[in-house]
Amino acid sequence: MDPQEEIKKKSKKLSSHFESSTQGHGHGATPTPSPGTGTGTGTTPVDIRGEAMGEAELARTGGWVAALFIFGNEMAERMAYYGLSLNMVIFMFNVMHRPFAASANAVNNFLGISQASSLLGGFLADAYLGRYWTIAAFTTLYLLGLVALTLCATMPALQAPGQDECDGFAKLLGRCQQPRPWQMAYLYAALYTTALGAAGIRPCVSSFGADQFDERSPTYKRRLDRFFNLFYLAVTIGAIAAFTVLVYVQRNHGWAAAFGALAVAMGTSNALFFLGTPLYRHRVAGGSPLTRVAQVVVAAYRKQGRPEAEEGLCLYEVAGAKSAVRGSGKIEHTEELRWLDRAAVAVPEVQDDPWRVCTVTQVEEVKILVRLAPVAACTVMLSVVLTEFLTLSVQQAYTLNTRGLPVACMPVFPCLAILLLLALYYRAFAPLARRVTGHPHGASQLQRVGLGLLLSVLSVAWAALFERYRRAYAIRHGFLPLFLTPMPGLSAYWLLIQYCLIGLAENINVGRFDYLYWLLAVLSTINLLVFIYFAKAYKYRVKPADHNTEAQAQPTHGIASST
Repeated sequence: MDPQEEIKKKSKKLSSHFESSTQGHGHGATPTPSPGTGTGTGTTPVDIRGEAMGEAELARTGGWVAALFIFGNEMAERMAYYGLSLNMVIFMFNVMHRPFAASANAVNNFLGISQASSLLGGFLADAYLGRYWTIAAFTTLYLLGLVALTLCATMPALQAPGQDECDGFAKLLGRCQQPRPWQMAYLYAALYTTALGAAGIRPCVSSFGADQFDERSPTYKRRLDRFFNLFYLAVTIGAIAAFTVLVYVQRNHGWAAAFGALAVAMGTSNALFFLGTPLYRHRVAGGSPLTRVAQVVVAAYRKQGRPEAEEGLCLYEVAGAKSAVRGSGKIEHTEELRWLDRAAVAVPEVQDDPWRVCTVTQVEEVKILVRLAPVAACTVMLSVVLTEFLTLSVQQAYTLNTRGLPVACMPVFPCLAILLLLALYYRAFAPLARRVTGHPHGASQLQRVGLGLLLSVLSVAWAALFERYRRAYAIRHGFLPLFLTPMPGLSAYWLLIQYCLIGLAENINVGRFDYLYWLLAVLSTINLLVFIYFAKAYKYRVKPADHNTEAQAQPTHGIASST
């Protein structure tokens, strides 16, 4: 019989359920289930050795007790992140005698590495190490960086010389002795080691905490919702501690005590994290997601022009309810991005070649990534705005009358606004929004992101207006060259508007930072419009077991997180 006719006889419609292959195509006819895969829509947790847990082990692991051991890690990381981003500019200016522009640039690099390295940590966790070992490795690296910074603030040999002879005016004019190259190299190495340590904490801690709850439980979605609320509360508390407790320690006990407090907090959280090891549930790493993406693209490209591929017939999937991706369940086929379906078309001459035939689940992973990429990219602009606020807004505050409140405490107000929002969300905002949107939680995830981007536009627009007024005030009253001298007649609390909405240079009064804020406002507006376009086209993934609940219709935040 002609191979094409044989394929057509076995073919099904693309919208049908998964086809179980017994012809030996793709990754094998009926592969042996891996330890991490379970039945239905969930996956079976494994222990730290990667072995499937029995019911007795499941009964004594996971749950809220295990999750509580994880909260502290993120709280300490956020405390260190915001504490360093806020204080490092002043430390480099006062102790290392570096210009404000160079100090701000170093902090911006720290923030950028902290955020960008999350991709590395997420990849290693999903592909090879698993979340537990990724957190364990990078949180230790984070602690080493904080210890190195504490030594820099403690030992005069690691600081710029001539501290006693260098006053504020000499620092402003750049006449203080500059640190030696090796001293700056040590400081940068310590700072960026700390930034790299965030790679395994930020993308993994929340997911690892969620892993502790049983997907098969009827209360799973409710517990998960509470977990993420408490997790975000822990993040906010860590930030508040950085803007209050850490500022108090620095002002009253010096830089060594401040950086040492961060190291102690991280060390304590690490100890608690490792102490909870016997209680944790784990997920099996699913292999390299980049490899799986490449296989889909290559397989789809190779089948261009083939009749069976162009018709989308006989899509391959492994038999049974389990996915070929370790630790993941199957994903239903979708009609979007049909050109990628060619990668899953079974062809007779191919035997066990994943670069020529992929499973439907593998193809759908790539589709999820393609659909989600533009939506995720639109949030980058928000990170840019937040980064500028952590540097420029603090410098603005130094020129204003804070009425006795330390400048470094100013960013605590957006954290308090977040706490207020969390307290009022389910009691006030959600019921009102539900009447408008009809959504059970008041707003979908994409609607919440869109609202956040809108608030960021309003925030930088206000910042531009206020900066124009602040600079004009400085010129009129003779404060133009005195950029570290507070202006008594202008209150710093006008900054609270931009701070709460958003949730440097050598001489701030000379630079036109209102232009920068207007640029950010324009770019943020364009970014918001692009987000709205892609968000309207985005479709949530619905698991086959339940098409009616939002908790099972969330955007997938990682290729390997397809359970």
